[in-house]
Amino acid sequence: MAVDRVLANLDLNLLVTLDALLRERNVTRTAEQLGVSQPAVSGALSRLRRHFGDQLLIRVGNRYELTPLAARVAALTGPALAGVRRVFDATSDFDPSDLDREFTLVSSDYAAAIVGPLIAKALAEQAPKARLRLQQTTPDAVDHAADTLRTADGLLIPHGFVTGLPYVELYEDRWVCIVSADNETVKEAVYMEHLAKLPWVVLFDRPTAYAPALRQLRLIGIEARVELVVDGFLQMPFLVAGTRRIALIQEKLATLMAPIAGIRICEVPFEVVSLLECLWWNPLHTNDPVHAWFRRLVQGAADELWPSI
Repeated sequence: MAVDRVLANLDLNLLVTLDALLRERNVTRTAEQLGVSQPAVSGALSRLRRHFGDQLLIRVGNRYELTPLAARVAALTGPALAGVRRVFDATSDFDPSDLDREFTLVSSDYAAAIVGPLIAKALAEQAPKARLRLQQTTPDAVDHAADTLRTADGLLIPHGFVTGLPYVELYEDRWVCIVSADNETVKEAVYMEHLAKLPWVVLFDRPTAYAPALRQLRLIGIEARVELVVDGFLQMPFLVAGTRRIALIQEKLATLMAPIAGIRICEVPFEVVSLLECLWWNPLHTNDPVHAWFRRLVQGAADELWPSI
């Protein structure tokens, strides 16, 4: 069978440079990111322009923007690079200490703060040449998890949002109420009347993007008086501190943030389902030895978060 002409002439370094150029939209920044000279990147851009028959980057004022073709190509470079890495990492006999690649986990700021340091520590110990990228999740990334996982190694999110994808359970957490340490309305505990009376800080508050505990609040007939909507859990303690506001966040995060933010942790005054944080991945990775090793590393790191018996 004849070798595909495009593949026969393919320089994988050009794919790496193309990906960086389309993300940075700047030759100097691309050179700094790749650790090469600016003339080398300029030369690669010239080759890429000849290959595509398109300028790819055009100057608009004092910045560069993508041409329509470049915008389409930009959506393909990430998955292409991920596929190339999987091909060359596909070996049943590998030494983690020799791995020189980046692992990407899409995660909420909560999971990044709680389990992220443990994963980073384990990766540094077992694969010192590897890198970890913790990418902030969005409602769209969760709603289209299968697409998200085409270019990421995993998605850290509890049960209840994703279906039809493989996963492993990492650790359990529970929901708690937080109020300001000097909240005079809440004396010793939060009661049901507080839930309807106090102003709330909530996460997203959209039909497909919500904190599960807040949804349960609605199911028991209490509509929170929402005063602030945020897109991350780490902001909540600071937006509660020094105010009459109340919020529901994970106990592990509340415990971590309480001394810093000046908040008080209270029990939720109704029965609320705990959350079970999981690692989800693309089924294509299931039998990949390197990815299987990485999943075991993540699961092992998260074992520290289970309560001692």
